[in-house]
This record gives sequence, structure tokens and C-alpha cells, in this order.
Amino acid sequence: MWTYLTTPFLLKLPNVQTEEIEPWDEQGHVWRRLKVTFPPEIATHSTEQVFYFDNEGLVRRHDYNVDVLGGAPSANYASEHKKFSGLVIPTRRRVYRCRPDGQPIPDSVIVAIDFHEIKVD
Repeated sequence: MWTYLTTPFLLKLPNVQTEEIEPWDEQGHVWRRLKVTFPPEIATHSTEQVFYFDNEGLVRRHDYNVDVLGGAPSANYASEHKKFSGLVIPTRRRVYRCRPDGQPIPDSVIVAIDFHEIKVD
């Protein structure tokens, strides 16, 4: 949850390495991608992850291998962005298993999260 709620700010933490990689076409929408390597001191799904941003700079997708599930490739879709204390945060998350080509398997939702209220202090 921490990673979901602190992106993109956590990408500026010390020892987090980022590299822009080739864009991704998601059903006619071209998203910029950022490959991120997290240091061991940051608890997250896996060391290497990929974040997808739309042309407004909003996080739309977040890919990782779920280490605790044997490295299962997953795509976490972020949607229904809303403002909380001036910060835009996606309030709906759906995580799908992925095929080897990176395409999500539509009928394989493994996690569903909906945020109804977020307090920012």
C-alpha cells in the first residue's frame, strides 16, 4: 500500500534508480515508462518495477513481479484519480496477472483496492 500511495514521490528517495524506457501503447494510448530499481532498504513487491505515465503525468499502470508469489508478473492499473489536499491520487487499483508479452489477463484480477477517503497531513 505504501508504494501505491507514495508514487511518484518515492522515486526521488536516495538510492532509487530510474531510467526512462521505450513508450507503451495501451489500447491506443501511448504511455511513457520508467524502469525503477529499488534498494534493499525499501520494502516493495520486487527490486525492479516499471511505472507507466499518461500525457498528464498521472500514474496509469505499475508492473512488478510478486516475489512472495514466486515472481508472478503483474500489472497494477491505477484509475479514478481524485484530488486530496491538492494531491492527485488514483483511488482505484486493479492488479492482473500478465502474459509473457506484458499484456494483462483480463479475467485474472488478483487484487482489487478502492480508496474512498485519503487524509493528507
